Amino acid sequence: MPDSSSDPRPSRYLDGTQLATAPDWYESDAAWKAEQVRDMMRKHGMEPGSICDVGCGTGGVLDHLSRTLPPTTKLVGYEMSPQAVALAPEARKQRITVVSEWAAECEGGFDLMLVLDVVEHVDDYLGFLRTLRGKAGSFIFHIPLDVSVQTVLRASPFTRARESLGHLHYFSRDTALATLHDTGYATVDESLTQPGIDLWGGKSRLARLPRKAAFRLNPRLAARVMGGFSLLVLARPDEAR
Repeated sequence: MPDSSSDPRPSRYLDGTQLATAPDWYESDAAWKAEQVRDMMRKHGMEPGSICDVGCGTGGVLDHLSRTLPPTTKLVGYEMSPQAVALAPEARKQRITVVSEWAAECEGGFDLMLVLDVVEHVDDYLGFLRTLRGKAGSFIFHIPLDVSVQTVLRASPFTRARESLGHLHYFSRDTALATLHDTGYATVDESLTQPGIDLWGGKSRLARLPRKAAFRLNPRLAARVMGGFSLLVLARPDEAR
C-alpha cells in the first residue's frame, strides 16, 4: 500500500473504500455521461482522432462513446484504482486501452481529454489541473456543483458528499469556471447538466419536479438555489498563459 503521506493518489480508491460505497463503480451513469460528452462534441463539430478519459473507472464512458465513433479512434482510459480496472469487462478492453496508473502521469498528445467528476476528488486539484493542461488539445470537464443555497443551509449534504462520494472540494458554477481559468484553461462553451433530475433516485425523487420547473425558468438560478446540477465545460489550454 502506498504511503499516503507522500502519494498524491487518494487512498480510498486504492484500498477498496470507494468500491464499498459504489460496487458498480458508477457504471450505471456511464451512458448518461457519454451522452453529455457526445452532445458537446456534436455542437462543436469535434471529430477527435484520440480521446483520453482521466479517472475512467470501468471505461464505461469510452465504451458508450465508441459506439458512434470511427473504429480508428484511439481510446485510452487512465484509472488508478485496481478495483475499478478489475471490474472492466475483458471485451471492453479489446477496444479501449485501460491504463492502471495515476492520470497525471499520462504521456499526453491526445486530441480530447475527458475529466468527468474527477477534480473534486483530488487533494491538490490545482496542481492536478495544471499538470493535465499540456496533455491534450481540448478538454471536456464535468464538475458537480455541490454549493447551492439549500446545501449551505442544510450543511449535511457536504458531509455526505465527502463520506460517500469522496468529494474533497465543493464548487459553484462561478468557482468551477474560475478554477479552470486560474489553472490555464480557456472556456470555449459550458452548460448545466441535471444529474439530480436524470440519475438520482430514492428520496431525491421528491425534489425532481421543483428542480425541473426551476430549471426551465432559469437554469443558473436553479443551480445556485436548489442544487442537484453539474457543469459541463469544453475548454482548451490558454495559449496566452
